[in-house]
Amino acid sequence: MTSPVHTDLGALLAHSRSVITSLQEPNGAYPASPDFSAYRGYCWFRDGAFIADGVSAAGAVESATAFFDWCSDVLIRHESTIEEIVAGARSGRPLPDDRMLPARFTIAGDLGDDDWWDFQLDGYGTWLWAAVAHAQRHGLDAQRWRRAAELTVDYLVSSWQRPCFDWWEEHSEHVHVSTLGCIAAGLSAAASGGLIEGERLRSALEARDAIDRMLRHDGTADGHLVKWIGDDVVDGSLSSLIAPLGVIPAADPLAAGTVGAIERELSVDGGVHRFRADTFFGGGQWPLLTCFLGLAQAATGDRDGARRSLEWAASTATAARMLPEQVDDHLLDPSFRQEWIDRWGTVATPLLWSHAMLLRLAVELGEVVA
Repeated sequence: MTSPVHTDLGALLAHSRSVITSLQEPNGAYPASPDFSAYRGYCWFRDGAFIADGVSAAGAVESATAFFDWCSDVLIRHESTIEEIVAGARSGRPLPDDRMLPARFTIAGDLGDDDWWDFQLDGYGTWLWAAVAHAQRHGLDAQRWRRAAELTVDYLVSSWQRPCFDWWEEHSEHVHVSTLGCIAAGLSAAASGGLIEGERLRSALEARDAIDRMLRHDGTADGHLVKWIGDDVVDGSLSSLIAPLGVIPAADPLAAGTVGAIERELSVDGGVHRFRADTFFGGGQWPLLTCFLGLAQAATGDRDGARRSLEWAASTATAARMLPEQVDDHLLDPSFRQEWIDRWGTVATPLLWSHAMLLRLAVELGEVVA
């Protein structure tokens, strides 16, 4: 592990919340990582939504609210683009991928000007889910985000069946199960949170039901969820569909099957890989994915396993209590590690998403963040 000393969990949790809130921009955006060359200056809807959910669970209410305000402002600013996308889909002439909404925006909420693997749908479902969960957790009025929610639902209903890049910004030719789960969670949240009504509500629920059928018919193999439709391997992100997203009920045999497959195929000495063919920085183990697995373990009744996942993720902290994107104890393909270091520098540290997931799992297990 990156830390040679025993981890003081309470101090690490307090530091994690402080890292996130202190690095948050005045307009509410969360930088993915403040110093990592490829991430600097950008905020992802997906990463940011999970970051906000983590600090919301840990009591940083104003921080999470500010992020969702940022999301709302960005979406309303790009309303005309969303309307064009929806109109194209309805007319049978969908816009090409490079005219869809991006996965990340600049801190100011603008489109980036560098090449990126941008067309991803997951973040738009995830921010809706996280915003409604935050409002319900703290007794807030989610109606402040109503117009942005309506735009998001229209976008997702029009486009959810399209192939796009996955969480890892790879394989744009596929429909990814984790992406479908994020979309389903967002549509469900918008409906249950009272942010949509009438025809928009009906369309959202129809899309949500269609996604559920696709997940269960085409998105599974051997009793577990799979990486993408038509595949048979697992991905570490699939734990999120069980918890915290709740798309697959914890009591469903598919939940236990997915947790078991990730434990068998992707977990080594407690830390979770993204997927078996991963070569990014050599294919290390990710603290945030280990925390997702821990949340799924807790939801399915394995709280001892969840506690071990929490302890492993905490053990990856540096001496300065910073959590990395990944660690290199058990690289899947070490020959690729230096190539990525030469390209982007050393692994992103701190990664705010890692800190947030540690908080989220710790709170789930009853830890108090002082």
